[in-house]
Amino acid sequence: KVKAADLYEKAAMQGHVLSRTKLGFVEVSDRGNYDRAVRHFMISAKMGLEDSVESIKWAFMAGLATKEQYAEALKGYQNAVEE
Repeated sequence: KVKAADLYEKAAMQGHVLSRTKLGFVEVSDRGNYDRAVRHFMISAKMGLEDSVESIKWAFMAGLATKEQYAEALKGYQNAVEE
């Protein structure tokens, strides 16, 4: 799992959107770091990945993300898909 997380991180730094989301899931499932996971989901949502918007929505419903973060992710996603 550590190696996978390292590879996701390297790919995310190079702009690979799906790796950014996978990194968010690693933060949740392996590390319990919800704040960092939300940041990863926010970035990938703003890059146009719908799954990340759903992940932010889940985090919001679970009380792990704010209403503002959810709104920001949704707006960023909409802007990305309109481009």
